[in-house]
Amino acid sequence: MELRFSPLFSGSSGNAIYVGCGDAHLLVDAGLSGARIAAELEKIGLHPSQLTAILTTHEHVDHTRGVGVLSRKYNLPVYATAGTWEGMAEKIGPVDGKNRCLMTPEQDFYLGGMNILPFSTPHDANEPVGLCFECGGARFAIATDLGCVKKGWMRCVRGADAVLLESNYDPDMLQAGSYPYDLKRRILSSRGHLCNDDAGSCALELARAGARHIVLGHLSKENNFPELARRCVEDALRAGGLVPDEDLRLDVASRDGLTGLFAVSARFD
Repeated sequence: MELRFSPLFSGSSGNAIYVGCGDAHLLVDAGLSGARIAAELEKIGLHPSQLTAILTTHEHVDHTRGVGVLSRKYNLPVYATAGTWEGMAEKIGPVDGKNRCLMTPEQDFYLGGMNILPFSTPHDANEPVGLCFECGGARFAIATDLGCVKKGWMRCVRGADAVLLESNYDPDMLQAGSYPYDLKRRILSSRGHLCNDDAGSCALELARAGARHIVLGHLSKENNFPELARRCVEDALRAGGLVPDEDLRLDVASRDGLTGLFAVSARFD
């Protein structure tokens, strides 16, 4: 059975990722309007009413803007940590009590035939998480909004067949850019975002652990561009003896719309 995923939007302006297997259709984050997310879902042949649930990684608006609207319109359950619920409740508006679902970091659960593991991430939010999905022996992980490389979240992601990995900024572009000092300091902090070079180091480790497809995501519009992010990660892979797009597939997710619909299946050695 294939595990499917599709970055619908991935960037500092808004994030939404589709993950599906069998009859389970999940939306991870809804950081744009409900109408825009619905339009991208239609491109992969899915109507929002077919969604099983929305999973929210943290309360920042680029991950929650459309959560409440979609839940109310299509009667969708919303899964989030207790801290994320506390942080986003006023932002997303009312959600029916039966659709307010709790997930706990490092405790896995099932939706349909899909096993889901939320794992703690180093980010300046209330109890943020990344997510690992497993179905039919295939594994996909979402690891974005990461202030630093930590053994904890890497341990959860290592071994995934495919990973959406943050490659948010180029340090030189950030330092020379127009952002105010406090914002630069936040992004650079251990609870901010992951830079291209760190993404390269992580990609190499993940590839050595079995990842066959890495999609770079959550790129900053002001402090990065796709070609630079890709080149930094390619350089790290080559330095480690791997050939991009031969030893593993490497893509960069679009900030402004559908990147593609991808699939991974179990690998039997």
